[in-house]
Amino acid sequence: MLQPKPQLRRDGFTFKEFFVAHDRCAMKVGTDGVMLGAWSPVSKARHVLDIGTGSGLLALMLAQRTSQDVAITAVELDQQAAEQARTNVQASPWNQRITVHQADIRQWSTENTARYDLIVSNPPYFDEGVQCATPERDKARYTTTLDHQALLEIAAALITEEGFFCVVLPIEGCEVFTAKALKLGWHLRLRTDVSETESRLPHRVLLAFSPRDGELFADRLAIRGPDQRYSESYTALTQAFYLFM
Repeated sequence: MLQPKPQLRRDGFTFKEFFVAHDRCAMKVGTDGVMLGAWSPVSKARHVLDIGTGSGLLALMLAQRTSQDVAITAVELDQQAAEQARTNVQASPWNQRITVHQADIRQWSTENTARYDLIVSNPPYFDEGVQCATPERDKARYTTTLDHQALLEIAAALITEEGFFCVVLPIEGCEVFTAKALKLGWHLRLRTDVSETESRLPHRVLLAFSPRDGELFADRLAIRGPDQRYSESYTALTQAFYLFM
């Protein structure tokens, strides 16, 4: 018997196992977040932290990828986004495992005694530039509310000894971010450079840092093949989530 197709809604993004409303969030569901949620290593994670959860996308993706005993904490500065994340979580199959906090991660981290095996963040990318349409989008896009140095320091204070801290960044900012991380004692363990096609230069990079030293595994991912369809490697990474794969 054929299963009915999920009804697509205009106020968000429909995945195979959950829906993410994002009409009240400054930053919408996009390829960067989906890649990070599908790529981050989860095999040893029991306690997960999503810094700057926005709509709750990463928290929901990581809940789908992990077992029922894994607890996920999501922290979001913007009140409207945090409320929308809570709504998305409550409507998901994993509402008992995900907790959303509306807070400034800088203050929240000083009051929190838990440690996390996996910390993920799709952080603000850019130094302050042209003003965005809304203050909320400014916060989400620019590093003025949470610069990369502070993000690395906060993650270092909250990570377990064998944990991973994972981010997605523009390729242009990768080396500066990595240098700051190494100076703080992080070790780069996983790196995936992402390009639109094999023939184009990478434009994004997925990075996983750990307090523990070890071998660096690096590779490259092309999102689309020569025919402009999703590549085999991108399909393999994301097919558990996208409806059309």
